[in-house]
This record gives sequence, C-alpha cells and structure tokens, in this order.
Amino acid sequence: MSNKINSQSTTETSIIQATKIAVAYGDGIGPEIMKATLRILDAAGAMIEPEFIELGEQVYLNGNTAGIDHNAWESIKRNKIIFKAPITTPQGKGYKSLNVTLRKSLGLFSNVRPVSALDPFISTGHPKMDVVIVRENEEDLYAGIEHQQTQDVVQCLKLITRPGSEKIVRYAFEYARAYGRKKVTCMVKDNIMKLTDGLFHQVFKDIAKEYPEIKSESQIIDIGAARLAARPENYDVVVTSNLYGDIISDIVAEIAGSVGLAGSANIGKEMAMFEAIHGSAPDIAGQNIANPSGLINASVMMLAHIGQPKIADKVKNAWLATIEDGIHTADIYKEGWSRKKVSTDEFAEAVISRLGMEPKSLKVSQLRTGSGNIKINEYQRPQTEKTLVGIDVFIDWQGSDPQEIGNALAKHNAGDLKLKMITNRGVKVYPEGLKETYCTDHWRCRYVSVETDTKISPPDYKTISTDRLLLLLAKLNQEGFDVIKTENLYEFDGKRGFSLGQGE
Repeated sequence: MSNKINSQSTTETSIIQATKIAVAYGDGIGPEIMKATLRILDAAGAMIEPEFIELGEQVYLNGNTAGIDHNAWESIKRNKIIFKAPITTPQGKGYKSLNVTLRKSLGLFSNVRPVSALDPFISTGHPKMDVVIVRENEEDLYAGIEHQQTQDVVQCLKLITRPGSEKIVRYAFEYARAYGRKKVTCMVKDNIMKLTDGLFHQVFKDIAKEYPEIKSESQIIDIGAARLAARPENYDVVVTSNLYGDIISDIVAEIAGSVGLAGSANIGKEMAMFEAIHGSAPDIAGQNIANPSGLINASVMMLAHIGQPKIADKVKNAWLATIEDGIHTADIYKEGWSRKKVSTDEFAEAVISRLGMEPKSLKVSQLRTGSGNIKINEYQRPQTEKTLVGIDVFIDWQGSDPQEIGNALAKHNAGDLKLKMITNRGVKVYPEGLKETYCTDHWRCRYVSVETDTKISPPDYKTISTDRLLLLLAKLNQEGFDVIKTENLYEFDGKRGFSLGQGE
C-alpha cells in the first residue's frame, strides 16, 4: 500500500526502476545503524537508489548555522524522499534544531509514529498495545517564536491554524481508513486554551462526520496521556498537536519496551522523511552496540510509502522473527529471557538471515489492509467578517500595586475606547483584584468600547477604528508608559476572537 498523498497504490511488479532517496548517515550512532539498515534493505531486494548527503553536527561546526548546506537541499528537493539517521545539534550558541527546520521547510505536516508491543519477547506491561500517534508537525509552540518582553517575563507563541489542523486531522482519518484502523482519538487542552486547542478540537469534530465508519472520540490531554500510559490497548490512532504528540509518542514507545525500537514518518504533500524517533546517543557511538531497530522500522514505513509494501513486509517480518528468536542488542537484552546478546552488525546479519521468514507468535506484518490510499484536500478558506473592537496593550511596569497602574491608565482613553481591565500573567488584577495575587512586571491592559457590559452576560463590543488605537498609544507614549507589545482585538462573524482574562 502506498502512503503517498494523492497518489495511487503501486505494486512492486509495476516498478521499473529504483526510487532515488536522499540518505544521511547522521551523527553519533547514526552511521552504524544506517549502514546496518541499508545492508538489510539491499539483501531484501528493496528497489532504492541512495544519494548520500551531509547534514548535522559537522556541518554546524564548519560554520553553517543551519546544519545543512546547499548541495544537501538540492538533493532533497530532487529526490523528495529523505532517509535520515539521528543527528546532533551542538549545545549552546543558539543553533536551531535541524529536524524542526527540515519538517517545517519541506511542509512535512504529519509525523506518524506506530508503536506495537512485542510481548513477551520485549518486556512490557501492555502486551496488546498497537497504537499509532499522528502528530501535527509544523506549528503549535514549535513555531519557535519567543521573546523576552520584560526583565521578568519571556513569551512563546502557540500558533494553531485552521489549515494546519484540517490537514493533520484529515490525515489521521485517512490513515485509519487506509490501514484498516477502527478509531481515532483527538487529544487537546481546550478547557484552558479555548481558542487554540479549541480550534483544533472543533476541526476534529467537523471532519470526523465525514468518516462515519471510523469511531471518533476526544480527550483532554492530561487525563488522555495518563490513560494512554495505563491502558494503551484501548487506543488505535491518536491525533494531536505538535508538543502533545511529541510527548505521548515517546510515552507509548517507552511503555512498549524501548524508544529505541520505534520508527517515524514525516509526510508532506510533495516530500517525505523517515527516521528513528531516538537521538544520536553519542555516549555509545563507535562501539557497535547500538540497536538499529528504530531505523529499520522507519525503512519499513518508507518502503510502504514509495509503493514497495511486499518488501516492507519482508523486512518487518524478518525483524520480528529476529526479536522472537531472542537475538537482542544490549539495550533490550534480558538475562534469562533473551537468547543471545549481539552487536549492531550481528543484529543486521540475524535479520538478513531471516528474510523470507515470518514470526511464529508475533503478529505478522501485512501492510495491504484498508483502502490503500491517503488523500488530503486543498484548504478552502471561508469568507468571514472581521471587526476591530479593542486592543490589549502590554506594559513593562516595575510597580506592584495594580490599583496604582490601573488608576493611572484609566485617565488615558481615546473617545469611548476605555480601560476595561488589567491582567498579570493572565489573571485579572484591576479592577477588583485580589491582594493575594502575585504580580510581576508584565501587565496586559485591555481597552475596549462596549455598549453593554454586565456580570451576567458577555460584553457587547462596539466597532472602533484603527485611528482610535493610534491615538491611545500616542497618549500612553507621551505619559511615559513602556508599551512592549500590542494585540488588536477582533470579532469574526460576531464571535469573540480573543480570550477573557481569568476572573474577567
């Protein structure tokens, strides 16, 4: 089955020439496990043609702050498939993660991480678990937009978009349909982040209606993660945003036996990247003891994606048979249970010697289930009416009495645009704040123009002009207030597009 978006399934018999892929040996244990994996793929008859690229730690240290050079970018753009071993981002000096750069630059919006138990051959308390985490891969807090705004306060922007949410949620349902999965669970925190996580959740509910044959459910991420860790057999496909997905995918990989066993696919409209989910483990590099299983499983996902599912099954079943026979690397070796502790190279040889075999008790890999195709629609932006109704002015003020700054700011209005409230770290402290609330030097001051504002109904905001905002900011500047940031407040089709303050 092909996992490639907007493509038809392709069998090996119709493939005339090898698929070219960009291959990176990576850092730390990367070269060892990549060489072992490529040997297995070659022995299995995988029809691929590697084009080797350099990226990662040495590229950083040679003076390229991106960690990837022009030649590597050209190879990736030309081949559209990347097979990558783990890389190291040097500590300090502000280097950005190359993994995040690749995912976002290439539009790899979907991070797919399947995890299955290998009980009793790999120790786990959850022998029936078989979970796929579908993680949004481009936005959320991983947008990496951070600022220090005052001496005390730093900010990280959480960005959730409707097109990003639609793509990942639809991909999760399409994946479930293509692979014969029965349920999709959405995990969010919209009881707190009502706009960002609320948007993700609403998109999930809307798209779920288009897949009536697939059960859908939603859970708050904290209890959802706890239940996932305690009873993973109750889950099938889990879709969530970037940070939550990063965390829970490592949780399920670890409780299945080892993070070192899990592979990962990063899927976009035009490009795809396949990698192990673990890091470069420099502490054991060069010792020929690393477990290549994560990269082997990533290669299985890659083969399915490029239309070679029979070869993918062949590799996966040989790997399962090796695990079943107790041939284990040091990280999963268990005295009295494993039969033989082997090196990286020996593990690869054991897999190669079992090509064509199937496991006796573990579930046989059979990727040809479900519909076989994954299709993602182009985003259609709806027309909405956007209305300016106020402004949040963020001020750096060293005082500690909310009444003092509130009284000072209340004197400076722009027509009927008036100070409604002040929050500190999101909690309303003016008017009628509590003296017990701790205040730092970061004050959000909300100016709006309202027709009605009662404690028993939401405010009825009036439309204002940008000239009114500019007049207000000019007055505050003249009075010496240190305005560090502003956020315009909008309604969209009459619905409030901003959160209330805690206690507002």
